[in-house]
Amino acid sequence: MAACSIEDVLAKAEKDEAEKLKSITVNKELDLEFDIGNLLALDKNSINLREFKQQNKEDFLRSLARDNAQLLINEIWKHPSERVEDVIVVKLPDPTTPLPREKPAPKPRPPTKWEQFAKLKGIQKKKKTNLVWDEVNKEWRRRWGYKRANDNTKEWLIEVPESADPNEDQFAKRKEAKKERVAKNEFNRLRNVARAQKIKVPGIGLAPSAKQSKAELSRAVSVAKTSTASVGKFQDHLPKEKTPKNTGKKRTFQPVIGDFANEKQKQLDLLKVMDSKKPRLEITKAVNKQMREEDAEAASKRRRVPGQKGRKRNMPAKGKRSGPSGKGKGKASKGRGRNPRMKQGNR
Repeated sequence: MAACSIEDVLAKAEKDEAEKLKSITVNKELDLEFDIGNLLALDKNSINLREFKQQNKEDFLRSLARDNAQLLINEIWKHPSERVEDVIVVKLPDPTTPLPREKPAPKPRPPTKWEQFAKLKGIQKKKKTNLVWDEVNKEWRRRWGYKRANDNTKEWLIEVPESADPNEDQFAKRKEAKKERVAKNEFNRLRNVARAQKIKVPGIGLAPSAKQSKAELSRAVSVAKTSTASVGKFQDHLPKEKTPKNTGKKRTFQPVIGDFANEKQKQLDLLKVMDSKKPRLEITKAVNKQMREEDAEAASKRRRVPGQKGRKRNMPAKGKRSGPSGKGKGKASKGRGRNPRMKQGNR
């Protein structure tokens, strides 16, 4: 019995080893159709239903998939191969089976405003070379980017034009002009993207909306009025138009020449405040601060008293009254202990 069990174990081990080391040669009644470009193999052989029912279904399907994969790999290695960085690779041919796309094909990009203008005027785009001759360094350099040719940002001296202000910083002016060009290019790029996506691009100022509120309309009218050269000083008012709110406070400046006595008095008042040893006290601010501190202290005392709610904390316990006027133990004579009303004239 023991010998039989050992033989069974050895047979099973040999079978497992044979399964692992199957031959690379696979025989099929009908040859498979291959599309190596897509790594596709099409098996037209019919399945043996008797073997499919007798054997385990998963083992049968696994064996069938293994044979077809082996045939596909054999077909791949029939193509020319080469070694790239210690790895052998095979150059696959172009695919022959058209496969459907997962997503719809992208639509062509709509032309930009410059492309439309160039097409209308017949302007042809000319390709420029990447290298140009640098007269300063006497060598070929890139047209754009780092270490470009004729780079005027590396100049240590800039000639001031005759029409420019001699005290103006030409280096700062050049940097500011570059920032303006970059910002303009970015604005044009975003405007082209919005036009391509059919989004309304707002103009300079207030952005349009489908339904504007009363406040937005009044703000738009105010902006339109103040956009004139006179800042809306000579603009006529509409009927039933209200004065706009929160338009900002206009600063007022004292005249440079004129009332010297008033200017002298202001300077003397300022010196008086600076020379005085006593700090300047604002009575209203100090009183408000003192009132807030007292209210906060009273509120903290009320929170400290435990187990009392509302006005009942000053009331005595039920059945007991404080003072001689209560109805507890002992009798009080009439008129004693009571707080008679004071007459109006004896207050």
